[in-house]
Amino acid sequence: MSRRIPRLLLASFVLLLLAGQLAANLRVATYNVRNYLMTNRLVHGKPGEKSVWRQNYPKPEVEKAALRRIIARVDPDILALQEMGGAPYLKELQRDLERFDGIRYPHAVLMLGADEDRHVAVLSKVPFHKVVQHKALTHKYFGNAEVVRRGLLEVQFKTNGRAWSLFNLHLKSKWTERDDDPEASLKREGEATAVREFLKKQHPVAQGHPYLLLGDFNDTPNSKPLARILRSGNTRLCRYIYCKDVRGRIWTHYWRKGGLYSQIDYICASFGMLKLYGLPEGRWPDGHIEDSDDTLVASDHRLVWVELPF
Repeated sequence: MSRRIPRLLLASFVLLLLAGQLAANLRVATYNVRNYLMTNRLVHGKPGEKSVWRQNYPKPEVEKAALRRIIARVDPDILALQEMGGAPYLKELQRDLERFDGIRYPHAVLMLGADEDRHVAVLSKVPFHKVVQHKALTHKYFGNAEVVRRGLLEVQFKTNGRAWSLFNLHLKSKWTERDDDPEASLKREGEATAVREFLKKQHPVAQGHPYLLLGDFNDTPNSKPLARILRSGNTRLCRYIYCKDVRGRIWTHYWRKGGLYSQIDYICASFGMLKLYGLPEGRWPDGHIEDSDDTLVASDHRLVWVELPF
């Protein structure tokens, strides 16, 4: 009898623990990891040392270590990545997070879009229910049909019996070869419109499907690409969750050459997702931005995250 009591107590403890995990929030993050691949780059040395231009050079180990520390510090359950290299680079990050930082992501997927170098990807502690790579989303650009270059990665989950979706997106950067499209604004707007039209058809607002659309949109909150994503005519499709760091700052990207801080990384939530928070009318949840000494060592972007009320 005396041996059975501890077992009963242990079983009760395990059940309580599992119940607590089921009731806990789900932490979802997005992070542009700045060229986690082989490319031409300016490599910064130690303080006081001159930076050196390297051709076909991997992401420096000091940047990788800082990147992993940031991820480990936030410890998201689901991590959406942008500017990831091919499959070997994603496997390296997955392996090193577990080896050096004790963060295990057993589930991983890499989007294989038209851009052969820079990809979007997802690492997750939570099993995928379904993965769909949307490679054929098209838009008109100076009379020609073009695909959304990095595609749209969709990962579907089931959490506590509720189905929901995550869409990882990396819109066109401001680099352009066309004088008639300064900062590639028209191309970025076209990509955003293609994604919006797809989401309108797949998840009409009236159906209330919970989803997140997140990633690096490469434009500011008052820009046309953001307007295209958030609404269609007078119909609001989703809202971006207001995110800030512990000091109340909202910038997510630092352009070193121009000395410019800006907000270009977002987590947008459908109204079906926002409804799960159960907040009073007119109130919306807040998100977070990681802020530490590792920030500008790891990437030119900051990690942004939100807690989902599952």
